[in-house]
Order: sequence, then structure tokens, then C-alpha cells
Amino acid sequence: MPPPTQHSQRPVSKVSPFRVMSVMERAAELEKQGRNIVHMEVGEPDFSTASPIIEAGKQALDKGLTQYTPAAGIPELRDCLVAHYSERYSVDIARERIFITPGASGGLTLLANLLLAPGEGVLLGDPAYPCVRNFIHLMSAQPQLIPVTMEQNFQPTIEQLEQHCKENTRGLWLASPNNPTGTILERPLLQAVSDWTQQKNLHLLVDEIYHGLHYVDDLPSVLEFDQSSFVVNSFSKYFGMTGWRLGWIVVPEEFVSTANSLAQNLYISASSIAQYAALAAFSSEARVIFEERRRAFLERKEFLSKALKEIGFLFSDNIQGAFYIYANISKFSNDSEHFCQQMLEEHGVAITPGTDFGEYECNNFVRFAFTTDFQSLELGVERLRKALQPG
Repeated sequence: MPPPTQHSQRPVSKVSPFRVMSVMERAAELEKQGRNIVHMEVGEPDFSTASPIIEAGKQALDKGLTQYTPAAGIPELRDCLVAHYSERYSVDIARERIFITPGASGGLTLLANLLLAPGEGVLLGDPAYPCVRNFIHLMSAQPQLIPVTMEQNFQPTIEQLEQHCKENTRGLWLASPNNPTGTILERPLLQAVSDWTQQKNLHLLVDEIYHGLHYVDDLPSVLEFDQSSFVVNSFSKYFGMTGWRLGWIVVPEEFVSTANSLAQNLYISASSIAQYAALAAFSSEARVIFEERRRAFLERKEFLSKALKEIGFLFSDNIQGAFYIYANISKFSNDSEHFCQQMLEEHGVAITPGTDFGEYECNNFVRFAFTTDFQSLELGVERLRKALQPG
């Protein structure tokens, strides 16, 4: 029998740690020691799940709806999403194309298995959500990073796509709104990107997880332009269901059968209780709650943006969605991990280093999440001022 493959030769060896989770764990250790920590590191809304969703989950438990569901999800929830796409985007999506997944991470795992083979390449913006690179690595495929700047709204240009596209490139994965930058693919660029991928015969996948949490009048879905594209979304952010672990994907008609087989094998089905609870996310009562919370995030964004700029951080004025500020720290440091460690250990403020999100200028950036309450944000700003503007 041949010896086991060495760890260094396996795809898992290329998986980088999710640094924000390490920051969160260290912050929790400090809190156990009696320290007060302001949490601006993790992308999790501080609001509890909306009461209509909780009540629907309780009712599902009382009814004994605890069995496996179809791998693609319960028909009622998929129909809610059909209506959602029709109402919000004026797009008709067949129910069969929608798959309910165990969080967006489950959806990305399924899509990586569906779309990639060893040695193939995927174009990604840099910076971007870190787990995406790792899902690609686990398929023995290659993330092909495109450095994007604040001046270009942290989204790639068509010229950059042409420049970085290689012979082994098979697809382009983007996010709108983007984590960590909060920028979106505005309608003209999204149309151009869609046209470019079709001309190149590449697949296009767009992460729309932060749709709903936007601060602009027009946030298009890629499905408005291209029914052959792939979409991943989640109930975690706008709908506030992080711990329920529920998301969805939309795939083209020709991929439905294979996607269903993958879902059956990868996770059997998403949580039944979470699915029945999520039906209430589309109620008018829940929508009122979500919109109130979106306004609260907008107020936090405006406060934190003004305060951080006064301290000396540099960042885009065009934060169009999500709940992050991706800030340049060049005035204070050229080592984002050391800077974040110092802010946490010495000043009790937890933020995420730019090294979590890619390679391009990553040591010059940190990510602030305005996912904590206003009082905590004010305290965090006060501590940052004392640390960075002594005297």
C-alpha cells in the first residue's frame, strides 16, 4: 500500500486561516479575563433574528417538521424566492433553478464542485471574501487575483479582465456589494462584465449576499442581464439569520440536475427548521423590521465614516452596501496584522487585518464592521482616538 499523501501536497495545504475568526476568538479570551472589547471585526448583524422568523421556527418545531427536506429545499421557500426575484428585480426564475443551501458557504461549496476542475483558473477581485479563494484551492483549481483599487471602486475593469485572463481561466467570481469594501457592480459595469464573460465563454458567478443591505437607489442583480450566470445569496445578512445557516443559489437550467445530485451528496438538505422559519422572512411584518435595521446601519455608517476620517484613516466615500469600511492605515502602520493586534490587546478594539482579504496592498488596510450598537461604536472611536491621536 502506498504511503498517505503528504499534507503539503494536498489542496488543503493551500487553505489560509480565516483571520477574522482568530481575532474574534482572541477577543473572547480577553473578555473572559474581564476586559471590555468593542467588536468591529465580524460581519454579523448585532440584531437578533426578527421575531416573525423566530415564531415561525417555533411553530415548525411544534408541528414536528424536523425531517430531511428535498435536497433543493422545501418548495414553499423556493416559491418565495421566485416571487422575490420577480418583485425586486422583475426577473422570472423557475423554481427548479433555486437551491436552498446550508448557508452561503454551503452554496459556494456546491458551486465550486459544479464549476471547477483541477488546474482550472478563476478570476477574482483582490481584495475579496477570503473563503472564496479557499473553496477554489480545495478543488485544486487556481484563484487568479486581480488587484483593484479605491479609485476604481474596488471592482475590476474590462481591461483588467482581459489582462489577467489566461488559457486555463474558466470563470469570473465577483461580489456586489463586496466584502470587505462595500462597493457594488453598478449597472453599466455589470452589463459589460456579463457581455465579456459570454464573449469569452466563461461562467460568471456573483455573490449577492449583501443585497438588501444597500445605501444606493439602484442595486441590480446579475440575473437581470444574464440568465446563464450563477448567483449565491444568504439569509444571514439582510434577513439576520446568521446562526440558522441558510442560503441559496441560482443556477442555469442546464445545471439543475447535476446541482441536485451534488446537494444530495454534499449535505442531503439544509436545516428543515431554518427553512420553515425563513418563510416568515418574506412577510410584511418582517420587511418592516429589516428596513428599520437597514436605516440603523446607514446611520452607523455615516457616524463611523466621519469619525474614522477625522482620526486619519483613508477610505472610499462610495460605500454602497454591506456593513464594512475598508480603511487604509498607511498614516499609522504598514503592518495590518500587527496594527490589529495592537488595537485589540492594548486598546480593546477588535478589527480585521487586510491580509484576510487578499494580497494587493493588504498590509495597508483593515476592515471595520459597523455591526455593533451605536454606543459601542462611540466607545470604539474614543479608544482609537486615544491610541492614534495621543495628547
